[in-house]
Amino acid sequence: MNSYNMIMFTLLSLLLLLLSLNPNPSLASSSSSSSSRRNNNYTDDTNASSVRRYSSCRYVKEACNVTRYQKLCVRTLWPFTMVAKNNSSKWARAGVAVTITDTKRVLRVLLKTRNSTAVGKRERVALSDCRQLFVDSLDNLYKCLSLLRKLDADLFQQQMSDLATWLSAALTDEDTCLDGLIEEPMSKSSSSSSSSSTVRMIRRKASRCMHLCSNALALLNKLAYDGL
Repeated sequence: MNSYNMIMFTLLSLLLLLLSLNPNPSLASSSSSSSSRRNNNYTDDTNASSVRRYSSCRYVKEACNVTRYQKLCVRTLWPFTMVAKNNSSKWARAGVAVTITDTKRVLRVLLKTRNSTAVGKRERVALSDCRQLFVDSLDNLYKCLSLLRKLDADLFQQQMSDLATWLSAALTDEDTCLDGLIEEPMSKSSSSSSSSSTVRMIRRKASRCMHLCSNALALLNKLAYDGL
């Protein structure tokens, strides 16, 4: 009888030891299954995200391939990628939209220099001309954006002609502004140094704006070629 009790005690001890190592086998299996599902879902989400990024990159690079300043084009038009995709009309509209935003930014800077004492008399005249040129440029850009929103297949050729005229005029205005912003030779006076710094800053901003306008015109030409 004592021998039987010892055997039962040993078996119970082994059973308790096994249970302590794996107290809930079904729970462990369920946890492992859940972890596996989470890993699979994470992998699926990662793959889907990678595909979306690749598609986005492809769309914007293909659109900007016709432009002169391609890096600037990709950088500024990236937010429009999933809306525009392969639509030439939407890319042309996006190109004009970002040019409008930048033109307004330059115009605000130009307006701040209107009463500035940091620029000389000659620069003040040049900046005044730039203000008017950028106002004219902005007006033409807005006309382009308005027309791009209501393109009509029956009127397409005439609309493309009008758009090219307005966008070319906007580009010419900005280029003319840059031609007038010729920096004075550097001198030791602080006022001259400040004047040159202001002119350089405006030239830099106006140049970027002109590059955006050039890209917009290239995208418009692509739309004219592709059609609606």
